[in-house]
Amino acid sequence: MFTKIKKMKLVHQSMFAVVIAFAVIAFWRGIWGLMDLYLIPNNPSLSYLLSIIIGLVILIGTHYTVKELI
Repeated sequence: MFTKIKKMKLVHQSMFAVVIAFAVIAFWRGIWGLMDLYLIPNNPSLSYLLSIIIGLVILIGTHYTVKELI
């Protein structure tokens, strides 16, 4: 797949990068919107703290998993 991207013209690579960036931003915007609605909606401070804790647990867990694979 990366060889196909390298063979693309620079203009096409730039458009491809913009489309991918838009998709990633739209995905995370949707996730944050759902978290605002469903993850302790009446207490934003606790919701933010819980989000940070969940994120850190995921990052730490995936770090050790990736570290073992290398």
